[in-house]
Amino acid sequence: MEEIVLHDRLAVAPWMDPALWRLPGVKPLDPDDWLIRDETFQAQMRLREHLIATRRDKVHALTQTGRDAAGECLDLVLETLAGDTGYRLGNDRATRPDGAVVAIDRDQPLLTIGRLIQSDVCLMQEGAEGHVLTGAILCFPASWTLAEKIGRPLMAIHGPVPEYDSAVGMRVQRLFDAIRPDRPLWRANAVLHNDPSLFHPRSEHDPPSMRRGPPGGKYLRSERQTLRRLARTGAVVFTIHTTVIEVDRLSDAQKAGLAGITLKSG
Repeated sequence: MEEIVLHDRLAVAPWMDPALWRLPGVKPLDPDDWLIRDETFQAQMRLREHLIATRRDKVHALTQTGRDAAGECLDLVLETLAGDTGYRLGNDRATRPDGAVVAIDRDQPLLTIGRLIQSDVCLMQEGAEGHVLTGAILCFPASWTLAEKIGRPLMAIHGPVPEYDSAVGMRVQRLFDAIRPDRPLWRANAVLHNDPSLFHPRSEHDPPSMRRGPPGGKYLRSERQTLRRLARTGAVVFTIHTTVIEVDRLSDAQKAGLAGITLKSG
């Protein structure tokens, strides 16, 4: 059984911001705020290390098409972490804020990224049917499975999501087409869960009742997602920073806002 990691607070409640709550719900992002770390950094990184060591085939995938973009993504992550005083970077290794030393393996760029930062990372690249998932380090899947999504375009990836219809799909594809390297974007979501596990894979062939669970939920799971285009390869880097918190630990204002809407369960 994997470690359960819970947050003490929810930094952003997307249901309280209409700009975030409407699909696709994106806002401009300051590039300096691209990668964040929070109070669960040490515990989440310990879990990430465990998953990479024991379930590598479940949390990592990289197609041949994505290899160049993955290398560029690692370079950008290292460049960003160089500005974070919690990290110490050398030519072939990096020391994280929790003291762990990570070898910089350029033959395994996404696995290296997965051991350096809290966020999961997906690479999306242009294909015949729109942007395609060509690589990912996904330690904390929220009711989906990397093996079922790798190599597929956006519309197929979101096929099991009822809210993601053709109109939303077209808006998202236009958004991906328009992203500029110097203009990253971010969004956030929220879903109620009865299972607080960060590693929560589910097959798209499972019935909705199995993927989403029973109504209600003691825990709230929220993802801070960012979209950033790589300057050289043109790939879009999609990052996911996951928060899981007990509903009772939300602020009074967040609880009050939550009472006025309906969140799906998962």
